[in-house]
This record gives sequence, C-alpha cells and structure tokens, in this order.
Amino acid sequence: MGVSINDSARNPTLTADLAGMIAPARAPRILNHDIMGCTAEGVLGNHLYSGRALGVSDPGDLIQLHPDLEPQWPAICGHYRRIGLSHSSEVIWDIDPGRLAAYPQHLPSVFYFGAAEQRKRPDERWYRVVDYINSKNRFMALAEDLGVPVPRTLCFEAAGQIADIDLEAAPYPCYLKAAVSVSGVGIYRCEHREALRTAIETFAPDIPVQIQAEVRTDRFLNLQYEAVDGRAERFAATEQVLEGCVHQGNRHPVPAPPWEVVEPMADWLVEQGMQGIFAFDVAVVERDTGVEHLAIECNPRWNGASYPTKIAHKLGIEQWLARTFPTQYRNLAEIDLTGLEYDPSSGEGVILVNWGPVLVGKLLVLLAAQPVRQQALEQALSQRL
Repeated sequence: MGVSINDSARNPTLTADLAGMIAPARAPRILNHDIMGCTAEGVLGNHLYSGRALGVSDPGDLIQLHPDLEPQWPAICGHYRRIGLSHSSEVIWDIDPGRLAAYPQHLPSVFYFGAAEQRKRPDERWYRVVDYINSKNRFMALAEDLGVPVPRTLCFEAAGQIADIDLEAAPYPCYLKAAVSVSGVGIYRCEHREALRTAIETFAPDIPVQIQAEVRTDRFLNLQYEAVDGRAERFAATEQVLEGCVHQGNRHPVPAPPWEVVEPMADWLVEQGMQGIFAFDVAVVERDTGVEHLAIECNPRWNGASYPTKIAHKLGIEQWLARTFPTQYRNLAEIDLTGLEYDPSSGEGVILVNWGPVLVGKLLVLLAAQPVRQQALEQALSQRL
C-alpha cells in the first residue's frame, strides 16, 4: 500500500515516515472544538457547538468555549458532577484558534485540523492528509487503489467538464456532489438526465464534483477510528438514526461491524500523519447474494457520533442512543431531569452532550439504556423538554 498524498489522486506512491508523530499520551490538552471553520452557513446554533467537547475533556486539560456559554457553566458542571463525569475546569472563554499557539506544552485537540489550526500549531503531515482525504474525489481514487468497496462514482475535476456523454453514462437515480462539502450542502438527487443537467448548472464551472449512484438502503454505519501511537485503533461502530434522509443521531452497539471494509484506508491515513479521531460512513445494502457494505466517505475529523461515544467510554456505557431533541427552554437550569438523569448505579439515564445549543432550543442527548428501554426514555425526556 505505497500510497502518498504528494502524488496525483490516481497514482499515489509514497510511504510515510512515522518518526515523531505521536506526542506523549499523558500530556494535557488544549481543546478547541469550535466548528465555524468547517461548517455550512445557516446551521442553527453552530457557533455554540464548542461546548460538546467539555464531556470528552479531562481534569488538567484546557478548553476553549464560546463566551455565550458562560452563563450555562454552573448548570452543566452540576449535571456532570451528579452523573460522575470528570472534565476540565480550566476554561478559556474565547474560541480564537490563536490560543492554540499560546500553550505549546498542551497537545492540540481540535474538531478539524484545517488551515487556521495549521497556521497556529503547524503539523504539516496532519494538515496535508486531512486536506487530501477531505475531497470526495480523492477518497474515491484512494478507495480504488486500496480495494475499498464504494458505490459506482464518476469523478470530475471541474463541473464544466461534464459532457453529454457523461450525462448518458450516469447511473440514475444518482447524486451530484461537490467534492468538498459539509453538512450535506452541495448535494443534489437526480432521477434523470435533465435533473442532473439542472443540478450541474448550480456549480461554478471550476468546482470539482462527482456523480454517484444512489445506494438503495436506509441503513448507514459510522465507523470511528483513533490514531494511537502510530496505529489506527478501532474506536466505535454506531448506526445512524435517520428520519427520512435527515440524520438525527446514532445508536450503539452495532452487531458484527464491517471494520475490514475500511481498515486499509484507516491504516493508510495514520501512516500518512492523521491524528485524533476520524470516521467513515458505510452503507449497508441487502442483496440477493447477501449483505454488501459500501464506503461512502471519510470524515477526517471528529463527528457528531464522536462526542457521545467518548462520554460513553469514560462512563463504561455499552448500550446507548444519542439524538437531538428540540426544547422550549433556553437555559439549562430550567430543565428538570429529576428521575431521568443518568444514574451510575443503574447505568441508565440522560446525559447532556451538546448542551450549548440550548440557547437556540436544541440539545444533543445520550440516552443510556438497553434498546427495549430507549424509546420510553426518549418519550419521557421529550415531555420534560
């Protein structure tokens, strides 16, 4: 697997040097999990997402939080204290990535290692591999090179290069996707040639895109890895909870997760310099010949499932559902979780994960319970919110 991000997507060849890649495991971290540098405009409350890193932090870490969250600090600390979840108490009420450079003795933990993070805490190999695999077109080229199964996909360096012959060859129904996109922006479902032609016109001619066959399934898995001591370690497999096509959360565990499908790519990414947590979306397709697993994309960063997963690991919770709930409240202190809050002795109950967006009326919550109990816990929490 001599693949390199230095060469063209179709013919990468270099093997990475791992020397000096991993910092001491016990060093304190500085966590800045603000998502504003890697999100779509218009996502409600996206400037408040830095708070979800609190539950994954440890005592001795530094954490950067948006200043709008400071009034919620006493309530979230009280909640975490009652459920036995340790966390950092050293807060910088500022999400400027420039703070990463002010604490060189702390390991950086960020949502996405992009250009801003590279400028402040340079790590050329980490930055380059993230930038490389963040392109859906390069993901497809690497999958072909490593033998990772994917849906039929036609990749184009520019939308303006798509010709009539490509419209004829497209696998309908299909999706036209920007090669680099977030939060589902720049993705269009096309049932026929004219729909595809119209979708193409929404892109500037120089934007890289791909045309991908629709995967006929309602089951999608999220396979998370963590780079540890130069190895890609399996972190957690969860199933996406969908309402129609809208992602609402994740459920753990997954029976017999297909790690072998994406493992070659996970290993390659870490060899090339990937650090922290990263994940793959995998479709589960029922065929007459059996179940097929197709890799859809790589998220070279933390994702929505990572935060409840880390909290569950810290508390030893094996069965859980994490999903987003709307709420009428705009202050954590007003929410009554009496009798629902996670109880370490029973191993069941409600844990607030992404608590910052309470300011705009939504929360990401982990429900620790056996599957037969999760629906009842959902209903009870919905009534309180």
